[in-house]
Amino acid sequence: MLQDAPNKELLQNRLVLEEIARHQWIESEKAGRDIGFEFAAEDWLKRFSKAWMDYHLPKQKSGEGVARAAVLPKKRRAKSYL
Repeated sequence: MLQDAPNKELLQNRLVLEEIARHQWIESEKAGRDIGFEFAAEDWLKRFSKAWMDYHLPKQKSGEGVARAAVLPKKRRAKSYL
């Protein structure tokens, strides 16, 4: 199931892997046994990936698909009185 293109791209992100590892630990504690990374990854992708992407990779309102973080405002220069 992890073979979907968006899922493969997400699994290349270090922050996503950290989230999945955290999810694995929490769910393993709840289950009283190690649920394994594969199961944790599938579960996290199904339950939390959309919210994670919406928060960490927000789209511009124009829908162009560019993350806001990539669009930085112009730097202001200090006004010179000389």
